[in-house]
Amino acid sequence: MKLELRFFASLREALGVSQEGVSIPAEVKTIADLRIYLAQRGGVWAEVLAEGKVLRCALNQHMVDAATPLKNDAEVAFFPPVTGG
Repeated sequence: MKLELRFFASLREALGVSQEGVSIPAEVKTIADLRIYLAQRGGVWAEVLAEGKVLRCALNQHMVDAATPLKNDAEVAFFPPVTGG
């Protein structure tokens, strides 16, 4: 499955990337799975995406929760719970 990832605010700054195209393995089926998969990159990825850190997520520009299934060619955005304009 292919996804376009977007990172906003403090996440973008910490990770040093604002967007990235990725191909994920078949076992990554939900937003929660994706977060775990990305955290396995280690380093700052593990720190920023660690379980217990509060993050908001959107799938194709609609707010979703961690149990939401992923869709091929979707845009997945991660951002902190409060962002300024």
